[in-house]
Amino acid sequence: MSETTQVVPEALAEPTVRVRPGWMSLLFFANIALWLGVYAPIQVLLPKQAELLDSVNKEAVLGLVMGFGAAVALVANPAIGLLSDRTCSRFGRRHPWTVAGAIFAAAGLVVLAFAPTVAVMIIGWCLVQGGLNGMLAALMAALPDRVPVQQLAAVGGLVGIAQMLGTVLGAVVVVVVLGIAGLPLAYSVCAGIVVIGAVFFVLRTPDARLPIEFRPPWVLRRVLRDFWVSPRKYPDFAWAWSCHFMINLGNAFGTLYLLYFLQDAVHYPDPEDGLLIMMGLYGVALVLGAVLAGHFSDKSGRRKPYVLVASGVMALAALLLVLWQSWPVALAASPLLGVGFGAYMAVALAMLTQVLPTAENRAKDFGIINIANSLPQVVAPLLTPLVLAYLGGYPGLFAASAVATLLAAVLVLRVKAVR
Repeated sequence: MSETTQVVPEALAEPTVRVRPGWMSLLFFANIALWLGVYAPIQVLLPKQAELLDSVNKEAVLGLVMGFGAAVALVANPAIGLLSDRTCSRFGRRHPWTVAGAIFAAAGLVVLAFAPTVAVMIIGWCLVQGGLNGMLAALMAALPDRVPVQQLAAVGGLVGIAQMLGTVLGAVVVVVVLGIAGLPLAYSVCAGIVVIGAVFFVLRTPDARLPIEFRPPWVLRRVLRDFWVSPRKYPDFAWAWSCHFMINLGNAFGTLYLLYFLQDAVHYPDPEDGLLIMMGLYGVALVLGAVLAGHFSDKSGRRKPYVLVASGVMALAALLLVLWQSWPVALAASPLLGVGFGAYMAVALAMLTQVLPTAENRAKDFGIINIANSLPQVVAPLLTPLVLAYLGGYPGLFAASAVATLLAAVLVLRVKAVR
């Protein structure tokens, strides 16, 4: 070996050792805490707070708050990812940002707990989205950092299940707490759970340190250039990103306004309880879809067939609600959406990890992928009031969900490096 040859450090090496169940469990619980912090406000607390502040324009208020927050998420996710890729702390590259993101998000949830106006709601939700997306960038980088390719779909399935459980548990926790003590305590409980999940993961898992000689230079032109991933140079990354965006846009159209759907279209007598029932069915089906798809995808090494089937099942769930806006159909659509989204999430994270451009920019590139999660939260709240007003109400909204999901199936066919 020549003197100029450098050994690739652990932080940049491709993982080959299978991760243990204990590590997977800690990542699983940290993701539950993160997604509880995202979806408990989105599904229950923010709609309730918007209605309390302006009952006449509640949809517009909710869309405004979520739109501003999602815009912050678009910047925070890749920016924190890029910073963590360049972090040479003795505590590792990712862990400092996981903790900082959780603390930042908890502060935003406390601001929301006592927000007297829509403007303060926007500030609080922007803090939450900035913090949680920074935490998400660090946690998602754990997949390419630690998980070998033969385990990617199984671990991706756990992350998908964690997202669902965070959603369901968040709805259960805040509905119970709301009934007992109101909005301030509900937001505060979410803040505590987010911090606990982050701290446990950081204290009990390793995080490889990046040697300073391997850190990319802090040159402004280089940093700005690193934010751009050329579709011409990395076409598989671009097509996989587009597929992920369309799936999440379809999911956003189908889920962001469920509470109002049950209240205003289905006329269910207790919308909060109805939402819990739907989320319970959705959750059980999502676990089943994620576990089965993750297992068989890793076993076969194939990803695209599972994405195609998942997209079709999710579109079917949306089409049922296009045709019938009733409580029995909503109950039937919930597990269909769950099993489809669970199967998709298990396989998608494996597929997306396999098309990342470079090892040195893993967290930044995953941050760009996570824009495909956040951008629909900007687009959907802006478009949904227009769809409800001018394109047929809730049938038009669920039709948009089905179209977006089917487009995802078309886009995934263009990914060449993944079977």
